[in-house]
Amino acid sequence: MKSFFLLLTLALLPSCGDKAKGQAKEKEIKQRIGKTMEQALKEKDLTLGSPVFIRAFKEERVLELFVENIKSGNYELFRSYKIAAASGELGPKLAEGDGQVPEGFYFVPPSAMLPTSRYHLAFNIGYPNEFDKANDRTGSFIMIHGSNVSIGCLAMTNEKIEEIYTLCNAAHNGGQRFFRVHIFPFRMTEARMQKAAADPNLAFWKNLKTGYDLFEKNKVPPDVSVKDKQYVFK
Repeated sequence: MKSFFLLLTLALLPSCGDKAKGQAKEKEIKQRIGKTMEQALKEKDLTLGSPVFIRAFKEERVLELFVENIKSGNYELFRSYKIAAASGELGPKLAEGDGQVPEGFYFVPPSAMLPTSRYHLAFNIGYPNEFDKANDRTGSFIMIHGSNVSIGCLAMTNEKIEEIYTLCNAAHNGGQRFFRVHIFPFRMTEARMQKAAADPNLAFWKNLKTGYDLFEKNKVPPDVSVKDKQYVFK
């Protein structure tokens, strides 16, 4: 398992000097699917290059991509994607090599985009974040990527990662300094939380639910920081 995890990690990393190759790949994909994406966005009164937000649910194996409506300022659901592969169980990632997909609040700057990944396209979600480090959680190179295989990452089909990556890359190019990626164990409804009442992760999940509820209420991803080893929101 550890050797496979190491190989996967190395495969996700770009080779040195691949910037031009990556830019060419991004351009080719945008030329191929860009007009289709622009039309699909236009049908929902959205625009390619507007800020984006990603939300994923492990139990449902769904990744949602939201785009900001420049008229209302709200983030509107553009598409939901089936997660092709995700290892581990419900609950946070705790240690390097445990095969767990993280749960929490992450962000992706332009430097985390990996167009030359051997897993077609990828971006690093930024695990461990400040919260993970404060709680002594370890790990690295946690990605959302293509090619249908995952150890601790969220894997999409190549077709779907092309759409997701193109929208996220366009948002960066349009001026978004980073886009947020929120990963939850499940849709955090009151009914589902009640079913988790005896779970040892309940206190952590209640902390996550505060951020989940703020987006559900305001339709804008909340600002997230860390205090006393807890997420805090505004």
